[in-house]
Amino acid sequence: MSIRHIFGVLLIAAGAALLYFGYQSSQTLGEQVYETFVGRFTDTTTLYLIAGTAASICGLVMLAIRGTSRA
Repeated sequence: MSIRHIFGVLLIAAGAALLYFGYQSSQTLGEQVYETFVGRFTDTTTLYLIAGTAASICGLVMLAIRGTSRA
């Protein structure tokens, strides 16, 4: 397994953790009240969700890209 694949797996794990924390944060009473009155999540919750999605996608791309062989 190459370093790129290991880093891809780590990015997917980190992204999943951030998405989990973002989801948990969005389900709190304070967040629900804030969303009801303002119409959006707080900046922290939004950052968790965006960073988790971006990290997961980058990790998947790193796993999907095949290395070029040098002859």
